[in-house]
Amino acid sequence: MTQAGTDSVGIVEAQMFHSNAPFALQCGEVLPAFDLTFETYGQLDSSASNAVLVCHALSGNHHAAGYHDQADAKPGWWDNCIGPGKPIDTNRFFVVSLNNLGGCHGSTGPLSINPATGSAYGPDFPVVTVKDWVASQALLADHLDIRQFAAVIGGSLGAMQAMQWAIDQPSRLRAAVLIASAARLSAQNIAFNEIARQAITSDPAFHEGHYRGKNANPDLGLMLARMVGHVTYLSDDGMRQKFGRELKSGDIRLGREVEFQVESYLHYQGRSFSQRFDANSYILMTRALDYFDPAADFDDDLAACLAVTECSFCVLSFSTDWRFPSSRSKEIVDALITAKKNVVSAIIESEHGHDSFLLPIDRYFNVLGTYLRRLVRTSVDSQENNAA
Repeated sequence: MTQAGTDSVGIVEAQMFHSNAPFALQCGEVLPAFDLTFETYGQLDSSASNAVLVCHALSGNHHAAGYHDQADAKPGWWDNCIGPGKPIDTNRFFVVSLNNLGGCHGSTGPLSINPATGSAYGPDFPVVTVKDWVASQALLADHLDIRQFAAVIGGSLGAMQAMQWAIDQPSRLRAAVLIASAARLSAQNIAFNEIARQAITSDPAFHEGHYRGKNANPDLGLMLARMVGHVTYLSDDGMRQKFGRELKSGDIRLGREVEFQVESYLHYQGRSFSQRFDANSYILMTRALDYFDPAADFDDDLAACLAVTECSFCVLSFSTDWRFPSSRSKEIVDALITAKKNVVSAIIESEHGHDSFLLPIDRYFNVLGTYLRRLVRTSVDSQENNAA
């Protein structure tokens, strides 16, 4: 049975948005139509002014909160943050969470049927970018009759989407919340992504991306990719406190069948991931991460890039996040200040590395919740002043 309480959004159902119109991608290819899987939590108010869009990170999906049925052992991936009385308070906000285009949880992607061939796209699914995601999400907002989001929120790759929203759809959001992110990836981050891709494509079961047609799956490659990625999401201090050098099994003195706790943990994470995520989608998502660089269209001037935005910003980072260190968030804050934008920022002390953005850390949730509550008050005051 679920452990849903008064602070849970409870049982939720996935919904599907279908767009029949041809959708032009940044790479030059056109999808004849597409689907986006999404969930909503809370109620949209009469003025449709309390909507919040949650954008997922690399391996996330539309199921951010609540449970799909009474037998679910685990809630959505950000359930600790979304719900009644939580930082993203569903008593105040109507929350929309979706699976991105190119994903593998119901939205159109490599697992979908290519109407031109009658077979799954597989590795032939076109390259998608963060700009493409924002454009497709804007169509979803139109479908839901949401003219403007109170906030677009995301961590890591999700924060990149929130930033792109502010640039490409400046009038359609009042705030962008960027958590544990950067304006573009460092060479080291791109390198980690390439190692993960090579682990997948080197798996004999990959079959150049056509593994579904071969009734195969690159389990080992996906497992290795997840293990590499997962290590980078943690911190040395966090791993030491969680695992130390504790043994799962074997005798280290004799060197027989030794398995450390951290090894067992990574094996479990890798195996679990290989069963629930599509390899072609993983490759597609990591490339979208690599290609994200909105300032490139502004002669690499991030301040000029952000000058076109109209919303306020909240930029949060974590002290032990070495994958997206606080210095990268500071670059965004400095550019926003140069562009004379309204921005608040905080560095949250945490021992959990990049994964901190998923965890219920007191100061983190206090800062985020306070910012969003203030956003609601500001909106109410503005409506009252306009009415007067």
